[in-house]
Amino acid sequence: MKIGNVELKNAIALAPMAGVTDLPFRLLCKEQGCGLMYTEMVSAKALLYKNRNTKPLLETRPEEEPVAVQLFGSDPEIMSEMALQLEEGPYAIIDVNMGCPVPKIVNNGEGSALMKDPKLAEQILTAMVKKLHKPVTVKFRKGFNDSNINAVEFAKMAESCGVAAVAVHGRTREQYYSGKADWDIIRQVKEAVSIPVLGNGDVFTPEDAKRMKEETGCDGIMVARGAKGNPWLFKRILHYLETGELLPPPTAEEVKRMIVRHGTLQTEFRGEEIAMREMRKHVAWYTAGFPHSSALRNDINQVETLEELERLVDADFNFHYKLVKMSRNSLYKDVYYMVQQLIRQHISKLVYIRTHEAGWAPQEQHDTHLKVFNSIVNADPDAARQANREMLGIVPIAGVEEKVPLDW
Repeated sequence: MKIGNVELKNAIALAPMAGVTDLPFRLLCKEQGCGLMYTEMVSAKALLYKNRNTKPLLETRPEEEPVAVQLFGSDPEIMSEMALQLEEGPYAIIDVNMGCPVPKIVNNGEGSALMKDPKLAEQILTAMVKKLHKPVTVKFRKGFNDSNINAVEFAKMAESCGVAAVAVHGRTREQYYSGKADWDIIRQVKEAVSIPVLGNGDVFTPEDAKRMKEETGCDGIMVARGAKGNPWLFKRILHYLETGELLPPPTAEEVKRMIVRHGTLQTEFRGEEIAMREMRKHVAWYTAGFPHSSALRNDINQVETLEELERLVDADFNFHYKLVKMSRNSLYKDVYYMVQQLIRQHISKLVYIRTHEAGWAPQEQHDTHLKVFNSIVNADPDAARQANREMLGIVPIAGVEEKVPLDW
């Protein structure tokens, strides 16, 4: 796929996500084959006033190219001037955020609020395209709400301004990330414009990516939440689209190594103290869906150094490995690892949906590892069963009182 004069190795992109797509995470996704990186969104006004917090958001490395930098704002003059400054940097594409649903952005007339004001959006895009030599792209949503579905008209307007490509998220601003993304609106946009269209929304698996391409005809796929804790998704999508073969999800050992590598990159980028705070959310995403991973997510909050992170991850993964090994049951061991790999991505998706759509929050954790250990030392099957219930009971289903029996 080509965007303006930028030739992409492949048409799978990492969506811009605030607090997620910083330099270390982008490098990991690039290593897994991602074709186009987007920075976290950057405020044009913050650039104008030289806010020091914007500097880390703009850092890149040659090995992750091509990179698109994403700007947000509502003043055509400021947006175009700041974009002109960024054009001198190492960015291949200048992207405009017109889809962010966060209240503090929307209430300021920025992000997805611009979908309610197409004339202002047009002024912003026109001013930027006129001043820049590099391609200008824009990301937006299905519409602001169900009464204002205007993605097709918005895309036509963007194309008329000289925008080189559009990315469409199949939800309204009102939806945030709830419900199901409407891929048909992506199809409609693709049929309405001649510039490249990237589809975005609900791509969590290689099969999702293939279905999106087939159902919408989009030129590229933009992966967002599906990449959290799962940079391997890019490699798996590319392989599936090229061969039809599904690569297996990462093993526990591969996840462990990725967590440590991510922590190392974060430490190089931000220093150890900030890096370990950042890693707390990433570890939660990496381990979502693994059996008994709640204790690890609780313990990570106490980690302050990279060495402690490595020790904790090793200890947690080794604890469960040794428990399985102690059974001396080769069939149990084989089934454990097979099931772990098969269900991890589905549980991760389910947990994300529950925490973001159903208002569910994990229960407070206790040291369930210690309870399991003591039950084994004391040869107490009742205590072991209770500790196991506490571990597995951290994933209640919103609206469902009964839990699946654990004694099967």
